[in-house]
Amino acid sequence: MNQNLVATALIAEDEPLLAQALQDELARAWPELRIVATVGDGLSAVAQSLQLLPDVLFFDIRMPGLSGLEAAAELADAWPAPQTGAKPFPALVFVTAYDQYAVQAFEAQAVDYLLKPVQAARLQKSVQKVQLAHMQRAQGAINSEANLEHTLSQLRALLASSPPVNPSTGSSVATPLQVIQASQSGTLGSSIRMVPIAEVLYFEAADKYIRVLTTHGEYLIRTPLKDLLPQLDAQTFWQVHRGTVVRVSAIESVERDENGRLSLLLRGSADKLAISRLYSHLFKAM
Repeated sequence: MNQNLVATALIAEDEPLLAQALQDELARAWPELRIVATVGDGLSAVAQSLQLLPDVLFFDIRMPGLSGLEAAAELADAWPAPQTGAKPFPALVFVTAYDQYAVQAFEAQAVDYLLKPVQAARLQKSVQKVQLAHMQRAQGAINSEANLEHTLSQLRALLASSPPVNPSTGSSVATPLQVIQASQSGTLGSSIRMVPIAEVLYFEAADKYIRVLTTHGEYLIRTPLKDLLPQLDAQTFWQVHRGTVVRVSAIESVERDENGRLSLLLRGSADKLAISRLYSHLFKAM
């Protein structure tokens, strides 16, 4: 392995001491690696990565705003399209406190990870793996489009690996939600309507609440989308973006623009909804 392989990296870790410890260990394991930024939350990780386009990402799993997995998915969706000749998507290493379930999920998807506190021997193995991947990218031995799709496939599997849980009880969800308690749009908290799930066209995250769009009107709920999703029938509703879930039977058409981006139109709604790369596999025929 070429030990003089120059590359750039971004560290996303919300605990400054752990971020510094990782940076110090990396300086010993890979002296030529240049840390271009260290951030403490998921949103900053995405923004800085898009601005700096590093070769390697070290993402802590638990961060404010977005988790490491969510930040990686958001970044993969926003990364410049490979067809434009943009820089390949970075090598990705997750950093996590020991969690048997998480470790099993990473290993099942062949995703590189480090356990806290980071051990020098384990980091060296990870560095060697990342160096090989970076060298292959630099030499053009890895197809950028195939590499991005492989990363998206891994992230999809990791994000979907947790069993559905009812947020109020902590137990697995057995029966999908049939009715949802929502406020009339513009009057959050003043009146409650029991909205049948059968009337919902799509859910859309907006600030601290979710917009519930039906054929009859718009309503608001405060339940986070990640808590609502496990309560919905996965055959009836599809997530098509980090903040958007649509009724499958209401989809009228799917369009692809000149950059390869997908969007959809629903029966009973004039809204055009974006489909992120993470969920574009649901529309393989396009």
